Amino acid sequence: MDVKRIILLIPLAIVAYLLVIKWNEDTPQSQAPQSVLTATQSDAQQPDDVTQAPATASELPAADNARAANSSALVSVNTDVLNVRINPNDGAIVYAALPQQKAQLHGEEPFVLMSTSSSMYYVAQSNVFVDGQYRLTLAADRTDYRLEDGQNQLVVDLHGTLNGVDVIKRFTFTRGDYAVKQDILLNNQNSHAVDARVVNELIRDQSADPTSSSKGIGGIHSYLGAIFSSPNARAQKVSLSNIKDGKFGGITSAEGWAAMSQHYFLAALVPQAQDVVTYKASMDSRQRAHVSYETPDATIQAGQQLDLSAQIYMGPKEKAQLEKVSPYLSKTIDYGWLWFLASPLFWLLTKIHSVIGNWGWSIVLLTCVVKAILLPLSAKAYRSMAKMRKLGPEMARIKEQYGNERQQMSQKMMEFYQKEKINPLGGCLPMVIQMPVFLALYWMLSESIELRHAPFMLWIHDLSAQDPYFILPIIMGISMFLQQMLNPAPPDPMQAKVMRMLPVIFTFFFLWFPAGLVIYWITNNLLSIAQQYFITKQIESKL
Repeated sequence: MDVKRIILLIPLAIVAYLLVIKWNEDTPQSQAPQSVLTATQSDAQQPDDVTQAPATASELPAADNARAANSSALVSVNTDVLNVRINPNDGAIVYAALPQQKAQLHGEEPFVLMSTSSSMYYVAQSNVFVDGQYRLTLAADRTDYRLEDGQNQLVVDLHGTLNGVDVIKRFTFTRGDYAVKQDILLNNQNSHAVDARVVNELIRDQSADPTSSSKGIGGIHSYLGAIFSSPNARAQKVSLSNIKDGKFGGITSAEGWAAMSQHYFLAALVPQAQDVVTYKASMDSRQRAHVSYETPDATIQAGQQLDLSAQIYMGPKEKAQLEKVSPYLSKTIDYGWLWFLASPLFWLLTKIHSVIGNWGWSIVLLTCVVKAILLPLSAKAYRSMAKMRKLGPEMARIKEQYGNERQQMSQKMMEFYQKEKINPLGGCLPMVIQMPVFLALYWMLSESIELRHAPFMLWIHDLSAQDPYFILPIIMGISMFLQQMLNPAPPDPMQAKVMRMLPVIFTFFFLWFPAGLVIYWITNNLLSIAQQYFITKQIESKL
């Protein structure tokens, strides 16, 4: 393949790669095969008057939560970071809002993560089994709890009795913490031993992710579905469609967690450390996904007590918050296959932001740092381009002289390149080098909740969203056009036309990209223009 075809294929490959990303976001990928333990599933639902333990978590009763959520009997718990409503009958969390995360830019309403409204069904519940019976009715001491100023923790207790065992379901809320500690205290009042176990689960219907955008090629289509962690797979995705198809058999492990992930936000169940539990996923008859873990049967002797504890995380995908809850929970922040580039870039971005306090300017400075790191390679490429631009007339003479003898012309051109010590593909190197960094930045800026609703200046009020007036993409296209003017003109007319169209093509793609990413690309282009201009002048003065 000759040089000009290679040069022509590089931008086309970039565009094709962006289209592949778009297709992959809209098309769920096949997941890993069934793991260690396969859960026995049954489509038959147990009648209301039967207390025999159901075969799967999806057969447990959940309809009462929707009715209870519409009543005034819910237990209300308000902290500085969580507004939670608990069904006092079974202790299910039927509503969770995040007051520090607004639903809309410039809005006052908090973002609602969990709800049993007409548009979404999403709850966290636990079911206690004592000798196979699970019909437990709880009651709360009061219905309103609030974390007051100066108070660090808030404890909410629900009480009940099941098969001769006193049950206390205790929620402990901590200031500034999205993780709620859940203790299920079982006190055996019988004169004989009993076996007890707990199923903790997240139940979500298949309603759309409210923070996902489907606009354009650059629209944000983050993953919506389950994620499980175990020693064999630190972050195994199980899509809603694969849950429906029964493609996740289960995992038995002494460490890990189960989560339901969406763009920017997460709900996760983290069992007590060292507990061997079984993680499962299933779909019930209402097409609601159940993501759960089940503890093994534990024998409670007469007069003895058992504490089964867990953490329930309901909040944003903030790396620092997630790492406090459980190892590898931060892997739910999906940086894609270039995570090894995105993670250090995010670390550097946060360090810069801690100094200057503006995420937009932090992106500008991050671009300068990345550009400085890539300076040696870029400078070499620009020197090669400058030489080719200066020696363009001689190259044109060779093409004209040997134009009818293609093989001989190629040989003469290669001899000319070797004599002048220039690389015909050197001009493509800057773009090739930038693409992995660009793609890593795309995922990092798209997935980092720190940039959600983060302002820059003037009309840019949300760096995670597209420019509402498309001004930044147009500036980016102009900067790309100016950069092209510094490059040597392709000798082939068709190739020249394609190259002239690239700024238009990229501008179209960037119309829907997050503003933060466009700021990076503009800054990078301007730095490249300055660098290329001075290097070109330097080389031309020596030739």
